[in-house]
Amino acid sequence: VQLQASGGGLVQAGDSLRLSCAASGRTFSGYSMAWFRQTPGKEREFVAGIFRNSGRTYYADSVKGRFTISRVTAENTVNLQMNSLRPEDTAAYYCAASRTLILSTLDQPSAYHYWGQGTLVTVSS
Repeated sequence: VQLQASGGGLVQAGDSLRLSCAASGRTFSGYSMAWFRQTPGKEREFVAGIFRNSGRTYYADSVKGRFTISRVTAENTVNLQMNSLRPEDTAAYYCAASRTLILSTLDQPSAYHYWGQGTLVTVSS
């Protein structure tokens, strides 16, 4: 499956952004999806995930209550709505897909088989 992330940009603290990840190539509904983020010199960090069958969602503590992950199966898209953005949310954001995701490895980049190219989010104070 090919993933294309979009929606990043430069915003001010407190603003909102919606990132989108468009999937193509294989049956989208067969994949659990997630968003990660990364800043220079740091490891890729889990942000949010959604399981393929249950639709259950999980979030990093740092974004809980501010970010919402959702999928639109008919459009082969997974979105990340980001509200109340903070300067520390500044990062390159990546979407990822896995056919075999389990809860214990949800936050591990190695659990995902496919990655999008990343979209940059910059939050100014």
